[in-house]
Amino acid sequence: MDNVRSLWLRPRKARRGEPPLTLPRIAEAAVELLDAEGIDRLTMRRLAERLAISAPSLYWHVDTKDDVLDLAVDAIFGELTPAPRDDGWRANVTEVITAWRTILLRHPWAASVPARRRPAIGPNFLSWMERLQSALAAAGFTGPDLAAATWALYNHVFGSAAAQTALTISAEERRIAQEKLRTDGFPTLAASGYFHDDDWDGGFTRGLGFLLDGLERQERAESPGP
Repeated sequence: MDNVRSLWLRPRKARRGEPPLTLPRIAEAAVELLDAEGIDRLTMRRLAERLAISAPSLYWHVDTKDDVLDLAVDAIFGELTPAPRDDGWRANVTEVITAWRTILLRHPWAASVPARRRPAIGPNFLSWMERLQSALAAAGFTGPDLAAATWALYNHVFGSAAAQTALTISAEERRIAQEKLRTDGFPTLAASGYFHDDDWDGGFTRGLGFLLDGLERQERAESPGP
C-alpha cells in the first residue's frame, strides 16, 4: 500500500485500545486552525499543540499534512446536507453549486486545496459529487459528456471562489491599473471597467447561468425527437 497516498483509501492502523484522539476531532481542530490562520500556517506541530497532544500521538492517525487537509476539506463539506429537489435537474445543479460556493467562501483556504493537493474523495464531498452527477445524469448526460459537464461546473465554482478569496487590490491600485489599460492600448478592457469589476455574486450567478444554458441546449440537441 506504499503507493496509496490518500487517507481515505489506506487501511486504518490497528492498536490495542482505541486512543482518545479521533479523526473527527483532528478535522475539527484543523478547520479551526485553517480558518483562523490560513493554509500556509498549518503544520503538524501547531495542530498537535491545538489538540493539546504530542506530535507522535497525531502521527498515529495521520501521516502527513496532506492527510490533515483531506480531513479538513471533507469536514467542511459535511456542514451542509444535500437534499434532492423535485423541480428539475437545473434546480438541483444550481443548489449543489451554490452550496459549494457558500462552503468555500465560509472557509477561504479551501478553494485552493483541490488544485494544489489531492482529489477530494472523502465521504461528505463524494455525497455532493454524487448529487451533482445524478442531477446531470437525470438530464441525459452520460459518458464523456457527463464528465465534461461535471468538471465545467466544478471548475466554475472553485475558480470563482479561489479568485474571490485570494484577490487583494486597493482602491488606488484599481484606479492606476484601470488608467493604464486606457493608455497602454487595451480599449475593450478599459471600456468594460476590468479592474473595477468586483461583483463576485453577480458574476458567479451569470456565469453559472451561461453554463446551464449551454448544457440545456446540448441536452436538447442530443435528446431523441418525438
